[in-house]
Amino acid sequence: MREGGERRGAEPDRLALELGRERRKKQILETSVFELRNTVTELEKRLSSVEDEGSEWKTRYETQVELNKQLERQINILQDKMELIRGNPAGRNKLSIVRTFDQMPVGSLKEVLKQLEEEKKSLQNQLKDYELRLEQEAKAYHKANDERRMYLSEILQTSATLQIVERQKPGALTGKGENQILRGRYNVPGNPKMVNPQKGSIKKTVGVKQLPRLKD
Repeated sequence: MREGGERRGAEPDRLALELGRERRKKQILETSVFELRNTVTELEKRLSSVEDEGSEWKTRYETQVELNKQLERQINILQDKMELIRGNPAGRNKLSIVRTFDQMPVGSLKEVLKQLEEEKKSLQNQLKDYELRLEQEAKAYHKANDERRMYLSEILQTSATLQIVERQKPGALTGKGENQILRGRYNVPGNPKMVNPQKGSIKKTVGVKQLPRLKD
């Protein structure tokens, strides 16, 4: 009898310890959820910033591509003019220009050719500079795009972790689980209408000792 009483006395203490552990676990998980949500928010802010920066680099890259095309067209025009002056026209539609040059003195033609060569050289140098800029801006654009993808991946991973942690929260502590622990601590049956399906409902006098019958 004494051992049974000691066991019954120790049971509430054990349940209280278990309840305390569950509450601490819940607190730790809630802290983890809070931190993960903050991480997701911060990553989303970084992603937005990187996307804005990537859009800017993309615009600059496309602008630089267009500038390079314009320079290449100018160089081709100058190249055609130089070929005309040298007497190497590329097509019949340029014969009228050739006749114009034919009417110019040799000294003037040499001067025009010199100017065209200098202009061509300047444009070629400018084109090289633009090509270098284009390469740098393309690298910057791809870097920003890679960062955007990295942040997207981190957000997805963190969100997945957050969902797992939220599912691990002992939902019992705010409802079913804590009630089960408390019922066990105070010896309260889970369903007040049923103790054993085979024996049926418990009576209102359950727990009251039956008194011995008085003798006459």
